[in-house]
Amino acid sequence: MISGHTKMRDKKLLTIAKDVIKVELRSLKKLYSNIGNSFEQIIKTIISCKNGKVIISGVGKSGIIGRKWSATLSSTGTPSFFLDAANASHGDLGQVTSNDIIILISLSGQSEELKNIIQYSSRNKNIKLIGITSKKDSLLYKNSDVAFLLPSVKEAGPGSFVPTSSTTVQIALGDAIAITCMQYKKFGKIDFKKFHPSGALSVKLKTVEDLMFYGKKIPFVNEELSMKVALRTITKKGLGTLIVKNKSKNTTGIITDGDVKRISNMNKDFKNIKIRKVMKKKPISVDKNMLAVEALSIMNNRKITSLCVHQNKNKNKTIGFIHIHSILDANIT
Repeated sequence: MISGHTKMRDKKLLTIAKDVIKVELRSLKKLYSNIGNSFEQIIKTIISCKNGKVIISGVGKSGIIGRKWSATLSSTGTPSFFLDAANASHGDLGQVTSNDIIILISLSGQSEELKNIIQYSSRNKNIKLIGITSKKDSLLYKNSDVAFLLPSVKEAGPGSFVPTSSTTVQIALGDAIAITCMQYKKFGKIDFKKFHPSGALSVKLKTVEDLMFYGKKIPFVNEELSMKVALRTITKKGLGTLIVKNKSKNTTGIITDGDVKRISNMNKDFKNIKIRKVMKKKPISVDKNMLAVEALSIMNNRKITSLCVHQNKNKNKTIGFIHIHSILDANIT
């Protein structure tokens, strides 16, 4: 049994947690107001970097956040790596070459470890320096080609000395930069999937093309053939479905094993009937780049077990065939 005194303590814990989030929310609102011309200059500088890399560096908590910035940029279409500021002065500056962009993150803008990087970029005119700092009179701000002034924020907790709000703001700014660049480059789900070939995320991003049957595995049959041939072919392919095409190799219909049973019950001489007379016309076809989970949704809504696959907008030319079992076997639900 929980005592009243314990309940009061628990309530206080929740209050503390909510106060932390409230303070950080205020900080994010300040960052929101700071998104303007300097942010736009950052994006234009990164987008114009065609032959170089985007290098992120920082010290302490800013360094940890810099690693996150670099990882997010790289995974969303902007090649990047993290440069340890301390190691930069001991040979690692050799990783920075002409046409690169260096993004330095430092609240004070005065950290000793950053000075050599700032001097190095200043001596190389082809290297652009983007400074992220909260101090306008700092060495970093004054020597950056593009400078972004972080808002002055109150840290959460008693005494306002623990890096909380300031780090939240830095993370949010990095996400804003990465997503803005991503959308500018029209970097979409398919591109994102290429950089995430493993894990649960990859499963969610599998496309119809990843799971479809193609080439000789597609259960094609000509519309002028008899149902006798259709029955033999559907048994041989083992997919329970046939894709019907005409002499121009355009897809004209579809037949399932259920259709075969229905036709055989209605007509004793069904084996001699031409396929085109009993097939279902205009079968549903999806683009090869559609997410497999979307294809599964179509099948469930239409109460069907397979779909034709096309590319570009040419729905009459079937290049693949996807069955519900292939999607379910890939653990997509």
